[in-house]
Amino acid sequence: MKKIILAILFITLIPLQESKGQNITEPELIPLAINRSLTPEIGGIKQVIEIKTDDLNKPVLLFLSGGPGSSMIKGADSFTNLLKNRFTIVQWDQRDAGKTLKLNPSPTQPTVAQMQSDTHEVVEFVRKELHQEKIYLLGSSWGNVLGFYMVKNYPEQLHAYFASNPVINQFPSEKELLETLQVHFKDNPIASKELASVNTSFQTDEDLFYLRKWLFYKEGKEFAVSNEFKDMFFQWAKTWSPVWKDVMKIDLTKTLKTIDCPVYFFVGKNDIQTSRKITEAYFAELKAPKKELFVFENSGHQIHQEESENFQHTIINILDASQSGK
Repeated sequence: MKKIILAILFITLIPLQESKGQNITEPELIPLAINRSLTPEIGGIKQVIEIKTDDLNKPVLLFLSGGPGSSMIKGADSFTNLLKNRFTIVQWDQRDAGKTLKLNPSPTQPTVAQMQSDTHEVVEFVRKELHQEKIYLLGSSWGNVLGFYMVKNYPEQLHAYFASNPVINQFPSEKELLETLQVHFKDNPIASKELASVNTSFQTDEDLFYLRKWLFYKEGKEFAVSNEFKDMFFQWAKTWSPVWKDVMKIDLTKTLKTIDCPVYFFVGKNDIQTSRKITEAYFAELKAPKKELFVFENSGHQIHQEESENFQHTIINILDASQSGK
């Protein structure tokens, strides 16, 4: 990266040196491409950060994956093929997820606080590496637990924040989900029995398992009723169940009522995993220098996959409006 920056300085200084005694014009920044996978030490372990751009002068957009324990790197081209024309795209695999997990597992049980700290370190690394005072940040689902931490504590480092299907107050959202599933599966004896066993304190792994099993099945994922899915879920729970229990204690309606950077909410009309009703009520009360809410009519919980073009065009339109001063 130092060589790249030196190249930029060398190239842009030439016109100034040649223009002695002439009218000095603003030198053009030369577009420089980069497609790199970096492994800086974040939170005491190596973590994978991928940077892709055809021009390092473009604003940075950093994605915070959902999960916890998921990666947005695989398949990212499908929801960044338009964005890459306007942004430097940065993807990060969080600890115990994706390529970072393959590189080195977390030596300690992940916690919300630890991963929020990781997020700040990643943002600091990206800003320094790409010489950007501010970046754009996007959180998807669980990624908003990390993103809103940045919004609350370091808004001066962000041009804006995109909250896609955000976790706002997940405890009542899970209760709402349970009620929805119980009504939907009232004529399915197996589903009805399992959903009836869910304790609304949501303290056991079985409670969350039955909620996700029947949610995914409702969404057409027949794999969710298989033994393989059950094994995968409880393997996931060994690492992430404590984290999710902490997430259930988060209530942004009480802890984050004012935001000091522009914020844009993306909500799937058919999302029942993170309650649209809760998100819209929070948005209505939230104070911010600029805020907008976009409802994606044909999406559930995965807007970037279900309406990838609309998702990208919305972000690009926001960028255009920002750059034009609107």
